[in-house]
Amino acid sequence: MEFNVRRLAADAGTFLSRAVQFTEEKFGQAEKTELDAHLETLLSRVESTKHWTEKIMKQTEVLLQPNPNVRMEEFLYEMLDKKVPTRANNHELLGESMIDSGHEFGPGTAYGSALIKCGETEKLLGSAEKEFIQSSAINFLTPFRNFIEGDFKTISKERKLLQNKRLDLDAAKNRLKKARVADARSAVILSHYVSLCLLACLHLKELNSSPPLGEEYVAHFSYMLSFLHVRWLKTIMKLWIVSSDQFVWFKLMSLLDLTSLLLFLNAGQLWAEEVQQAETELRIAQSEFDRQAEITRLLLEGISSTHAHHLRCLNDFVDAQASYYAQCYQYMVNLQKQLGSFPSTFSNNNQPASTSSASISVPTAQAAASLPAPPPSQASPALNELRSTSGTRKARVLYDYDAASSSELSLLADEVITVSSVPGMDSDWLMGQRGNQKGKVPITYLELLN
Repeated sequence: MEFNVRRLAADAGTFLSRAVQFTEEKFGQAEKTELDAHLETLLSRVESTKHWTEKIMKQTEVLLQPNPNVRMEEFLYEMLDKKVPTRANNHELLGESMIDSGHEFGPGTAYGSALIKCGETEKLLGSAEKEFIQSSAINFLTPFRNFIEGDFKTISKERKLLQNKRLDLDAAKNRLKKARVADARSAVILSHYVSLCLLACLHLKELNSSPPLGEEYVAHFSYMLSFLHVRWLKTIMKLWIVSSDQFVWFKLMSLLDLTSLLLFLNAGQLWAEEVQQAETELRIAQSEFDRQAEITRLLLEGISSTHAHHLRCLNDFVDAQASYYAQCYQYMVNLQKQLGSFPSTFSNNNQPASTSSASISVPTAQAAASLPAPPPSQASPALNELRSTSGTRKARVLYDYDAASSSELSLLADEVITVSSVPGMDSDWLMGQRGNQKGKVPITYLELLN
């Protein structure tokens, strides 16, 4: 118990000393030890890294989960160390609605079948989104969060210790400065006291002599007294000068006995010991400050390794994004092909171009040989005329198409080509020609022009 009380008292004294030093520095009444420029630069770099890491992490969380209520719920589950319940995302909910409506309208109808296909694709998009969010959380957000909650907290702790060591160092410097000033004053007072004793003895000798004190002696004695800088010593000397009574002199001389002289000498020795102790404390404080500054510097220099690690995490995040968007794009391309096979797509080819979906580009289409031909009852008169006459017609390309073999012709959206019907060719295809290039083209990608 005694040890704890002493330790508590020592800690309280240290805290008070730091508080006084900090307050005096704020009011400009004490000197402050400045850190070297390299350490200041590292501290600034760490603070900047912490600021932007938090901001990037926050915006990434908003990107992965735009709903703030869901983010708060996930945060609470994480704080409680519980597993977040599995829930369907927006794509999956939309897909389920489309599939249910498609079954309601009938899978055998064009609209119902299209809704089912769109719903299945939306569910695939939802699954891909979940994989992307999970990958980003593990490979990108977790390392950033580990830096904020781990490395940066360690740096902040060591930086706070460095600040305390600096305050201790400056407080030790101030104590040494004050001790030296007090020691110098003690030496001056002691020298004045010895001078006073000598002058008193000299005056007492004059009193015992036969000649009386003259004005010249008094003036000379007052001149010697003017060198004294201690007010109470001057008062005693003036009493001696103006008094010729030896009894008064002996009474005043009792104040200047050997005990008083020993007290002055002891005070001087105490101040000398105080200076020596202050110098020792200053050396210890300087050593601890230098050691803590080196520890803090080594931790701060590790920020370069943190940047390199975050760069790798950023590459992983970009790769995950690229894979996610490429996967979603492929799902939509496949869905576009499936929707392009429905009869309604071809029966509307004679409508104005503004009503078509020609803005969609399909760079990686597969062979369309399996696409069913539109029923004869729904075929356009222009196509029937083309097949009956075996002539040529101009056609506008609705979508991009990449040839799957050398017998096919690649197409670009909105270009105009020449098409013709070849006897024996599959009903889903026409022969297309662009300049000297010829090849099969799918009729569902074309709009015949008048």
